[in-house]
Amino acid sequence: MASASIAAMLVTAGYPAGMRLLRGLLLFTLGFWAGMFASAVAMRKAFPSHGDAESDEVRLVAIQNGIAIKSRAQAFRGGSMFSWFGGIAVDLRDARLAPDAHLEVGSLFGGIAIRVPPEWRVESSVKAIAGGVNVAVPEPKAEDAPTLRIDGFAAFGGVAVGAKPIDD
Repeated sequence: MASASIAAMLVTAGYPAGMRLLRGLLLFTLGFWAGMFASAVAMRKAFPSHGDAESDEVRLVAIQNGIAIKSRAQAFRGGSMFSWFGGIAVDLRDARLAPDAHLEVGSLFGGIAIRVPPEWRVESSVKAIAGGVNVAVPEPKAEDAPTLRIDGFAAFGGVAVGAKPIDD
């Protein structure tokens, strides 16, 4: 009889409503994050990265890992970069830029850092939602400076583009 009354108390108004709400939120949160990480593992296998230091075009995917490349491409055309719970660092200071070079970037709970030479012009239309975008490249003095166009998004993550001389 005692166990029946305890069970009745848990289901009726005697059980605090705040505890039921807290338990529901906790279960939802755990399920959400478990689903996010399971999806990330599946995506990592479905979308492998392509490109290395000599590649003129890259397709970099960092899902729950990190990628670092120091490019020496002779005619870098761009490509795509996507990070999800991961990070990508690309140094383009030794690369030569092809005309109409374009990078498509996406960052979801991750980060992308791109380093370019100060002689390049960078045109960015990267949008951020609860994340950040920082393009700190000074305007080059030459009118015909090579131009890298960057488009994409950062949601709960970040994209940073910076210019430093090679000797730094």
